[in-house]
Amino acid sequence: MSQHEHQNMVDLFVIGGGINGCGIARDAAGRGFSVELAEMHDLASATSSASTKLFHGGLRYLEYWEVRLVREALIERETLLRAMPHISWPMRFVLPYHPDMRFEGDTPTSKLLNVVMPWMKGRRPAWLIRLGLFMYDNLGGRKILKGTTSLNLRGTPEGAPLQDRFEQAYEYSDCWIEDSRLVVLNARDAEARGAKINVRTKVVSAEQKDGIWHITLEAQDGGAQRVVRARMLVNAGGPWVEDVIRNTVRINSTEGVRLVRGSHIVVPKLYDHGKCYFFQGEDGRIIFTIPYETDFTLIGTTDAEHKDVGTKPVCTPEEQSYLANFASNYFKKPVSTDDIIWTYSGVRPLYDDGATSATAATRDYVLKVNETAGAPMLNVFGGKITTYRRLAETALEKIAPFFPDTEGPWTAGVPLPGGDFPVNGVADLTAKLAAQFPFLTPAWATRLIKAYGTDAFEMLKGATSQTDLGQNFGSNLTAQEVLWLIKNEYARKADDVVWRRSKLGLRMTAQEIEMLDVWMVENTVQTTGEPQPALRKGRG
Repeated sequence: MSQHEHQNMVDLFVIGGGINGCGIARDAAGRGFSVELAEMHDLASATSSASTKLFHGGLRYLEYWEVRLVREALIERETLLRAMPHISWPMRFVLPYHPDMRFEGDTPTSKLLNVVMPWMKGRRPAWLIRLGLFMYDNLGGRKILKGTTSLNLRGTPEGAPLQDRFEQAYEYSDCWIEDSRLVVLNARDAEARGAKINVRTKVVSAEQKDGIWHITLEAQDGGAQRVVRARMLVNAGGPWVEDVIRNTVRINSTEGVRLVRGSHIVVPKLYDHGKCYFFQGEDGRIIFTIPYETDFTLIGTTDAEHKDVGTKPVCTPEEQSYLANFASNYFKKPVSTDDIIWTYSGVRPLYDDGATSATAATRDYVLKVNETAGAPMLNVFGGKITTYRRLAETALEKIAPFFPDTEGPWTAGVPLPGGDFPVNGVADLTAKLAAQFPFLTPAWATRLIKAYGTDAFEMLKGATSQTDLGQNFGSNLTAQEVLWLIKNEYARKADDVVWRRSKLGLRMTAQEIEMLDVWMVENTVQTTGEPQPALRKGRG
């Protein structure tokens, strides 16, 4: 191999710019690997921006006896919370109890109780819920988050919006996470550590030659194709992971994914307090209702089979009705589909373990190394957003044997960009930002801190008035902020900004978003024309 070819080769090429791909790229770059990543659309444009937006252990997974998965996720909640206090924060969940609550029929726990307590006829007994919450409190070594408490719903803010038949509830802790921002910040940190991040770049093909992958890339804007060489390929294609195996790399494999659609609806705020509800349905399923973007309530999620990865997932009219009716079984004031302001839907690429239903399919991740092509390839199946960091560490354990003297884990406790302040420091940081830039309204300052953390000060640097920030596209989204997102966070189109880097699309008009899109097209080329950071030379 010539010296030029050696210098233009990377250790790892990652396919997919969702949370798993960006998490692996960050971890690997921090260990000294040379890394390049390609995402065919925007970062987090599929599953990773369509979650229920929670760092949670998965309380209901205990009924499937997935104790290892739940324990790992519970430990991760607080590890992640410390690393990103600007985009993640604790939330309390209220679980109303009623004797008619039921299991989903095919869980191991329900099957066992149907044998030993047949008179319950599939209902969840209160003692079982309390046992589950006790395990939830203690499996993960909780230090920051509050434990479970019992709650009398009579005469309380938590009970006020609920139907009178609900008198008792349990209250426990989990965490909120701005999911698509999490992906972007992992990509930013990967790039800061030497990785190259390509957005809107499709992997046309990947073939092995003499033990080296040759990956053909094509920019979605019609640019010329180019070839990248890599010692190892990481397939983190999410819903497309199986398609990458069969059609992009063209190798035979028995591994596959089960595509499960999860849909959500957003309605005007249903109650005044800041807690979430965990509702259990008569069909055994559960949904959350979550305070969302100050003025709204997020309701989700469904579990439905999604047959074709090429079909864009949408929240169907049936799913909208299901979620509205589900919530209406709890709230005094019914939720109507006419109330819906926005819907979103994503496809979970669950590992195909042969489960009988979408709900029962495992949420655990499975990582498989395939060497049949002559060069190593790691395929990533499944996973939860809560365990993305541990998934990345496990992926590097699979990758390490191919690279001698690989460095060890490092990401636990290392803050993501903007997250270098205390877990309980959001209020103080917001006050500091407002004092330094007094033209900010309280809501504006809060939004900036909860999006950018300490980076908000760098973004606003030099501004002494609102006019210094340039054009206001609506809802205090200014030209200076958009330029920051183009230069630092890979934003290229209006949707990237108003639906993934933020949720300002809930407040902006269609005309404002269209004007932003035109402006971004005009400004993206000159903003991103700066030279990219040099790739590390790698380990080979």
